[in-house]
Amino acid sequence: MQLTEAGQPLIKFSHCEKSIYSFSVPRCCPLCRQDLGAWRLEDAPVSISSPFTNGHQEKCSFLLKPTQGTFLREYDGRADLHVGIASTTGVVYNYTERGVQRDEAGWEQSVSVPLLPPGMFGLRDQWDKYLEDFSGTGAWLPHRYEEDQHNCYSYTLAFINCVLATEGWGQLDKNEFTEKFVVPRTRQASKYITLYRAVEERGFCVTPGPDPGAAAHQGNALC
Repeated sequence: MQLTEAGQPLIKFSHCEKSIYSFSVPRCCPLCRQDLGAWRLEDAPVSISSPFTNGHQEKCSFLLKPTQGTFLREYDGRADLHVGIASTTGVVYNYTERGVQRDEAGWEQSVSVPLLPPGMFGLRDQWDKYLEDFSGTGAWLPHRYEEDQHNCYSYTLAFINCVLATEGWGQLDKNEFTEKFVVPRTRQASKYITLYRAVEERGFCVTPGPDPGAAAHQGNALC
């Protein structure tokens, strides 16, 4: 089975008082084998948006992905995650033991947290300069990297706070940023991964009722 980086789209429909997920709409209900030729409006199939996005198509966003592999394939919920900041041109800046990296590939299946609200064109125009100037400071040299204390997350949060300070806005600590902006998206991603793998293994997945965790993700901006 050939998949795109984001995987196949999930389809949800209702039958037998259950929510049923699959990659396509079957001719018959997998539970009762009844023909599915006619639908009530509330039971009709809908597409479930993936929580993953191509980070190289994002602009001015915080990005998160597994350090090894992809969310849909290898991620087990316990593996390390890597984070970065998207420029306006598809380059993802991230900090590793080799210093600041400017990746033009490798973030095709990411969780994205947009950092700018619509309409902030002045800040968007300065974004890449801020990002490059910040990344060139001595704080992010390779020898300063520490896996637990001075890492990719330290880099991204420090950059975000640098932009906030430049614009005269308040700072965010790690716990606040994580709980408010990151955790809701990673929880949603975890639910989607569970559904996706179940459908891939069995052809369909059944839940007792509507599953809000698989709904399309919302793009709340940071600033």
